[in-house]
Amino acid sequence: MKIILLGPPGAGKGTQAKSISSRYSIPHISTGDIFRKNISEKTSLGIEAKNYIDNGQLVPDDLTINMIKSRLEQEDCRNGFLLDGFPRTVIQAEALDRYLKLKNESLDTALLIDVPRDFILDRMTGRRVCPSCGASYHIKYNPPMILGKCNICGSDIVQRKDDTEATVRERLDIYDSQTQPLIDYYRSKNLLSIVQGTKAINEVFESICNILGRDYNDNN
Repeated sequence: MKIILLGPPGAGKGTQAKSISSRYSIPHISTGDIFRKNISEKTSLGIEAKNYIDNGQLVPDDLTINMIKSRLEQEDCRNGFLLDGFPRTVIQAEALDRYLKLKNESLDTALLIDVPRDFILDRMTGRRVCPSCGASYHIKYNPPMILGKCNICGSDIVQRKDDTEATVRERLDIYDSQTQPLIDYYRSKNLLSIVQGTKAINEVFESICNILGRDYNDNN
């Protein structure tokens, strides 16, 4: 089972990725985790990537692709993988296709968790966290018992900088510009599967299982 996971910030990809990874016994591979691991272990790829990051530059496609290839060669990817955060561009998608073709393999699906922009803005801008104990809240869906105060430790809850409306809108604009070409790319290859992400977490996962096949793990 080889899956690409797509979806805007705030769509719940992280939560669903954990469930998919567990249900289908495949590793959840996040590009962020790969970068951090290579940098912390000071691999040649990590050192090169760090130079770009430290200078405020984007890591080039070829370097990112090489990191992904190195990760996909590991033993836990033998039965498949769930890629989250890669590919980000059509160039990266084409490189992944070439890599898999050389191994006589192919993707099963590009799974898009689709959530309307207004829903994401409501979800993300309403989030609040406790800086003292880490508890999380939502002003509409999971408010604290006392306005502005953490239920657990009584500290003032705050809005994270990346949850302000201006920041969320900017992140969504970047996502739209980057990801729409990918959505079109995988749609043209009949590999795109779309799940509505506005439902409850368990309902979204139910829809994902209907697409991927419930008994895949039992029969493979």
